[in-house]
Formats: sequence, C-alpha cells, structure tokens
Amino acid sequence: MPRQRIPVGSWGPIRHVEQSQGRWRAWASFRDIDDVTRVVEAYESSRQRAEIRLITKLGDRAQRELSATTRVSSLADLWLEELRLEARVVAQTVDRYTGCLRQTVLPAFGDLLINDLTVGRLDRFLKALAKAKPSQARNAKVVLKQMLSVAVRHGAIATNPIREVGQLPRPKKLISALTSDELSIIRTAIETRQRRRSAGPRRNGNLADIVEVLIATGARIGEVLALRWQDIDLDDDRPTATICGTIIFIKGQGFSRQDRTKTDAGFRTVILPSFVTNVFWRRYNDREHPVRDVATIDAVFKSRNNTWLSPYNVGRQWREVRNQAGLDWVTLHVFRKTVATALGDAGKTQEASRQLGHASEEVTKAYYIAKPKLAPDVTDVLDTLGRRK
Repeated sequence: MPRQRIPVGSWGPIRHVEQSQGRWRAWASFRDIDDVTRVVEAYESSRQRAEIRLITKLGDRAQRELSATTRVSSLADLWLEELRLEARVVAQTVDRYTGCLRQTVLPAFGDLLINDLTVGRLDRFLKALAKAKPSQARNAKVVLKQMLSVAVRHGAIATNPIREVGQLPRPKKLISALTSDELSIIRTAIETRQRRRSAGPRRNGNLADIVEVLIATGARIGEVLALRWQDIDLDDDRPTATICGTIIFIKGQGFSRQDRTKTDAGFRTVILPSFVTNVFWRRYNDREHPVRDVATIDAVFKSRNNTWLSPYNVGRQWREVRNQAGLDWVTLHVFRKTVATALGDAGKTQEASRQLGHASEEVTKAYYIAKPKLAPDVTDVLDTLGRRK
C-alpha cells in the first residue's frame, strides 16, 4: 500500500533525537504551499520542549502568510529558504548566517513576534552584545536586517527597525606590516622547522613555498591554496599567476575549490617576481605525475591524499613557526598587508589595490597600508622656527 501523501499545509510524524546531553532535536516533514516537502526542525533542552517549539513553528508555517504576529523563528526559516532558492550568496555564507541564527539571534528573539522587535529592543541587545563580542554583534545585525527586510516585503511590518538602530562600535585596528629583517627571521624559522625531526610523516615544503607565494602576490591564503598549474604561466617573458578561485568549507562536504574569488574584483592576473618563479619551477619539476585512471587534482599545493589543502591546517602550521620566531602577532593575512605597504611606500597605491584585487583604492589605503611609525625628517624646516632674531 503506497504511503499516504502529506496534505498541503500539513506535516508528517514528529521525530526526536538527543544530539548531546541536554540538547534535543525535533523535526518533521512539512508540505508547503508550493507542493514541496521540506524538513522543519527545532532544538531545545528537553524532548518535550523541542516538540512544543516545533509544533509552534509548524503552526506558523501552516498559515504561511507573514504578519506582525508571526514568530521570529518562522521568519528566520522563510528567510533562509529564500536565500537558498535565490542563490544570492554562496553556500558557506548561508552556513555562517545559520550559525549566527542558532547561536545569537534565535536564543534572544526566536519566541517573540515580529512586532516585538522594536528599535529600542534591538538597539539595546546589539549594543550589549557589542561590548563583549563586537564581531558577533555585527554579524547579528546583518542577519536581523535581512530577515526583517523579508517581513517588510511581505507586508508584515511597514519599516525595517534595524535601519534606525545606532552604529555599532568598530575598533580601529592598527595596520601592521613585516620588515625585511622580520621576513628573514620567518624564513629561518621555517627552515629550522623543516629540518627538525618529529614523529609522523616527513614534513614537506608546502609551508615554506606557500609563504613565498603570499609574499610575492599579496593574495589571500584561500586564493593561494586554490592555485592550479593551469593558472600559472611560467613560459612567458613575464611569468604570471591568475587568481581565479578560493578554497571554501561547506558543512557536510568539507573543503573544496570555489571557481570564483571572494569578490568580482578579486579575479586578476599578477606578474610574478623572480624569487617565486623559481619556487614554481621547482614544484613543477618535482611534482608527481598522476597514475593513469586515478583521479587527481591540478593543485599547486595539495595534501598527501591528493586533496585541496585546508587553510585551517596551514594556519595551524604557521602558528608553530611564528611562535618559534617570536612573532606571535603575525597572521597569514599580514603578508597581504606587507605587500600593500611595500607598494604604498613606493608610491604605488593604485597598483597595490589592483595587485590585491580590491574594488577601490580607498579600501587598500584604509585597511592594508601601514602608516609609517617614524615621521619624515623635516628638521631643516623646523630649525628655522627656533632661530632668535
């Protein structure tokens, strides 16, 4: 006997599972008005509370028409569905938004109605959160703004209250770049780490070469790890590398190569200096030729298992080196700022912007070029002010 189909606007059996101690998941299949069956879920501290929350969400979904009295949790579900349907943002961004919802927004507002989200309530919440976790507060504001825009579009509220919330504090970070001496210290520390024997597989030269490419190109770590041999042209009079992808992480799928950069402006071809051209030639000549009938990736940098390298694993290796070098403030992103600062000091700010793949020169100047710590020597002028008549 065929399984009975769920009627439109209704749901099937509710299921439960304890995911961890004190955290229950309840879910059910819901047949939406567009005749598509989707899974609706809810999380709570007990089985009963999770089921009650789920039934509330299912009831709101059955109405489907957004109103001022729709719960915020139902609005969040609708917003995420629209994001996935419209494909306006990449999958990893949807994952980040989903995490922000579950960790920050829904614990605070999930049980409230849309018209409970007043300007004052939102302002107080975001300002309090910003004192302890500024970055988390900014992410929550982005999520709330987009969610409430959906509510405005569906006629549930007249205006988006987030637009009236005050500006969140954004601490001004000092831009730091590496000096030539510090780069020498880093290279020595990497060589020392490479020579040091340790348990496990023998260390390869990936980290040393990755750092050289970061210094030579000003690219992001994800862009460097996404380089393929087809993106490198070493035969031209001016060897080049085309930055046309990045490494991303998608929940449930792991790391993979995305065939586009972080922004449209990030797609670029950079001319390679001679010191990194030698690195590429060495890696090209030393690479292992793929075995016939065995799938392989065309990555310049890849793991022993023939997979794309994880930026997190490279970052972990880098932290070992920087601690050894006594430069624990240096992240992999500092190499990008070092390139921008070197070009800026040479009076090539516009070139720095294009090298880094920025949409505007202002971004490069504001966030990537370190300001000189020593003011220029103008004593010849200032001495004239000290002369007595």
